[in-house]
Amino acid sequence: MRDLQLDWLRAFVAVVDAGSLAAAAPRLHRSASAVSMQLLKLEEAAGRPLLLRGPRHLELMPAGAELLGHARRLLELHGDALAALHGPRLSGRVRLGVPDDYAARYLTPLLRGFASRHAGVEIVLDCEQSTALIPRVQRGELDIALVSRDRPTRGTLLFEEPLVWVGAAQHEAWRREPLPVAVYEPGSLARKQAFAALGAQRRAWRVVYNSSSLAGQIAAVESGIAVAVLTRCSVPPGLTILGDKQGLPALSTMEVAVLRSKASAHSAAVDALHDEAVRTLLRPPGAGGVQAAPKWRR
Repeated sequence: MRDLQLDWLRAFVAVVDAGSLAAAAPRLHRSASAVSMQLLKLEEAAGRPLLLRGPRHLELMPAGAELLGHARRLLELHGDALAALHGPRLSGRVRLGVPDDYAARYLTPLLRGFASRHAGVEIVLDCEQSTALIPRVQRGELDIALVSRDRPTRGTLLFEEPLVWVGAAQHEAWRREPLPVAVYEPGSLARKQAFAALGAQRRAWRVVYNSSSLAGQIAAVESGIAVAVLTRCSVPPGLTILGDKQGLPALSTMEVAVLRSKASAHSAAVDALHDEAVRTLLRPPGAGGVQAAPKWRR
């Protein structure tokens, strides 16, 4: 029986969290082919396949699902050992802001990796729309935020997230005239996109629901009273992504960036979370939030 080397386990966990070899490679500072080789060595040592590689996603095999929890604990213990040898663990408090629509898809892998390295840091989370988060970072009320940026120079660009029209198939609200639309608060980039696209199409529309809450937007669509514009990562399984076939105009993408306050310039804890966000979420051009979340079989 061969030992399970930490580098192999680290590659395995990174690929599971990232959803693909290509997305995991930058986190590990290795090429995709090198990460693939590490996975092959791990599977040889395990004596069974751990991941099923499909054309669009990866799936955990039963042995992989069994190994994953052990791998995470081993890597966490390794981090604890290094911290014990090299001095006191990082501590402090970080005030983090994330919009609701990015929280479920992107916050989990970010916090999982950060917590495994810096368990002594307390994170205070605020979920609001980017239009509210950006000024709060500028005022120093938040240390760091993941936002849809409103100008090209805002923060550090991580990836692009598509905007899509969504509706409930059983209600077909998109067939009504004028088009009933649920929108976010004034100033929202998604709201501006929806109005601009409909105006360019010369499609008649009316606002029937207005809310800054993602849950409220989804409820309005599920009830059949409206269609809405959401980030693709936030579309729940029960809703239908709409487009040209339903007569709706194309939408562009949101630039997702990590933004930090000037007041946090000397905080080692904020430095660490900012670096973790870049390492975890940075995607090469054209490969950002476009991919669907991976599906795991357990």
